[in-house]
Amino acid sequence: MNLLRGWFGEKITTFYMWLSLDSRTYRKFHNIILPSKNGTTQIDHLLVSPYGLFIVETKNKKGWIFGSADQSEWTQILFKEKYFFQNPLRQTFRQKKVLSEFLNLNESLIYTVVYFVGDCTFKTPLPDNVINSGIGRYIKKFKNYILSPQDVEHVIKILDDHISNSTLSKRDHIRSLHQRHNSNTICPKCGSNLIEKIAKKGPMQGSKFLGCSNYPTCRFTKNL
Repeated sequence: MNLLRGWFGEKITTFYMWLSLDSRTYRKFHNIILPSKNGTTQIDHLLVSPYGLFIVETKNKKGWIFGSADQSEWTQILFKEKYFFQNPLRQTFRQKKVLSEFLNLNESLIYTVVYFVGDCTFKTPLPDNVINSGIGRYIKKFKNYILSPQDVEHVIKILDDHISNSTLSKRDHIRSLHQRHNSNTICPKCGSNLIEKIAKKGPMQGSKFLGCSNYPTCRFTKNL
């Protein structure tokens, strides 16, 4: 059911982007699996334009959504039932890093958007790049030319070549996710290194644990 809902959400996003964004200005890529030194990452939607690159992570959720930029999990309340899901900003953080390395492109040229396509209401203040309507309108707010026509064509060629020649599959990506989540060296949330730390306070004071080297942006921890 989750896979079907995710697929449907991606199709809705594809349709809205096709409808609202001129294909002569915004080159659209969908469901790209990219390799990295720490496994793979999958990008739902990627737009390449003179105004930068836009990673769009789609979430098909209904009901009330609660969250913040620094929480590891967000909450969905639907028919008085409570569900938890990974903070999608963590996903786009890793996607941005992997895409930057893959294209040899500065991260400042890449923007991320989390787009909720279900009938949902945000019940807590969320960052500006987390939206539940107007995906085209949001992207069109970026009006500064930061990539030359040559740069845009170069990026498009790299992506086209990768899509044509890559043998990476959804199964490979799922296997990579499992490996990352079982790793004691790589953070499964953002792909940064895990380092050994000692708890300075609380009931576990003095005990060792693994923490993400990208703290406080990523607050992933794992008991040793």
